[in-house]
Amino acid sequence: MQNQFGIIQMIQQGYYATYPLILISIVCLAVIFERMWALRGIGPRATKAADALVGPLRQGKFNEALQRTETGHTAADRVFHTLISGAKDLDRSRLEELDEERRFAELVELKRYIWVLATSGASAPFIGLFGTVVGILVAFQSMAVMGTGGFSVVAAGISEALISTALGLAVAIIAVIFYNYFSVKIDNINAAIHINAARLIDAALQGRQAVGG
Repeated sequence: MQNQFGIIQMIQQGYYATYPLILISIVCLAVIFERMWALRGIGPRATKAADALVGPLRQGKFNEALQRTETGHTAADRVFHTLISGAKDLDRSRLEELDEERRFAELVELKRYIWVLATSGASAPFIGLFGTVVGILVAFQSMAVMGTGGFSVVAAGISEALISTALGLAVAIIAVIFYNYFSVKIDNINAAIHINAARLIDAALQGRQAVGG
């Protein structure tokens, strides 16, 4: 009889809600690990890359600076490459526009997949609640069929129903925590790239003056 109250058994009984929630949790974990890998160290590397580029730009060595960003491995590299490509000819306002345009494109890429966490965080509790409501309805229907059996008749059924809510809340909590974490991290990365792009623009304009451009 005790086996009926095991976690696995309760999950299996509420399959109509628990199985979708388990699938959602697997997808969320995949997104979390993928974004953690994709976003690792971008901010510090942007500052390090800018430090290496400021010197050549101030000396007017635009080709040398451009070669250092040709790999384009990170969002910062691609933004810096775009800026340096136009640094010889464009004025400050146009370079700042290029910075905004390129960073916006990179921001879209950095935010890829995190919408899954937001959607999961919003929907998982409702899926769990749906499973609980259906489970309790089934439990009370069993009570009605069996007659006056008391609460003990439906105790197992209610336990199975409540596991859906518990699982839904667990999935939602994890999804919301990591959605907020990635949102803040991406904002910090964007700020770091913007600050260092401004440094490169200043250095490029100084370099143009140094070589008489």
